[in-house]
Amino acid sequence: MSDAPALRIRGLRKYFKNVRAVDGLDLEVAPGECFGLLGPNGAGKTTTIEICEGLTPADAGEVEVLGRRWKDDGARLRSRIGVSLQETQFSERLTVLETVTLFRSFHDSGLPPAVALEQVRLQEKRDARVGQLSGGQKQRLALATALVGEPELLFLDEPTTGLDPQARRQMWELIAGFKASGRTVILTTHYMEEAERLCDRVAIVDQGRVIALGTPWDLIASLGADQVVEFQLADGAPGLEQCREVSGVLDVRQDGPLLTLRVARLHETLPALLETLRRAGIPVHELRTHAPTLEDLFVSLTGRHLRDG
Repeated sequence: MSDAPALRIRGLRKYFKNVRAVDGLDLEVAPGECFGLLGPNGAGKTTTIEICEGLTPADAGEVEVLGRRWKDDGARLRSRIGVSLQETQFSERLTVLETVTLFRSFHDSGLPPAVALEQVRLQEKRDARVGQLSGGQKQRLALATALVGEPELLFLDEPTTGLDPQARRQMWELIAGFKASGRTVILTTHYMEEAERLCDRVAIVDQGRVIALGTPWDLIASLGADQVVEFQLADGAPGLEQCREVSGVLDVRQDGPLLTLRVARLHETLPALLETLRRAGIPVHELRTHAPTLEDLFVSLTGRHLRDG
């Protein structure tokens, strides 16, 4: 395997009228890596990936895909990448097999269409018309059309948006299988669990910039918290300052009646916290705890949630 980056981006910028969609973005993705662009809707993820796919021109900056540039080697690059767009529109009157056969015809070499369908577990639907497929089956069909050319690099833009939990996990298995073959995956997502499950590294993107970069575990560890504690306060009840004073509470955020605390030593901090609130006469409702996630990191960096537009 080559040591050259599978994807190299330097100073990437893209504007839509007066809106700066991508703002000086820098990235490198290693061969064989599953790399995630994580961020809320409107963060610039899809624009970035469309530039890398050769679908949208950049206004400034450099992009090298598999060591080549679109303006010099467009035809060669198209034969070496696979693309699954956020919304792929297929002819609903074609059968599943006819659809994959059509996409296979765009490549000089690749998989037999039936094999691509078997890889995404759609062989039993090969003769069904696309219009008869469920949402999850259409997502798997989109993946089959991206895989049929046997790409070295696979771009997946929000591959599981709109899928039920079972269909989402099936897609995760398929993506993990592609990566296990030693090839490179670049995906965009706003599902934190998806990024944590699939990605070797992630770049958290907000307003067209990378605001954090690393492995999911290193980024989560940077919060310095053992657990996150969330609970509801009665309308108008105080509590923010009392929580800050408890030993082991690292950070407190309030969104309306919801308090979110990052804490160390949960077994010590939680009893002390509850006792402090009890003494102050502050009732607590719907208390829950969880291990820190990439969502918590994003909130700590921006004050917003990944699902926010």
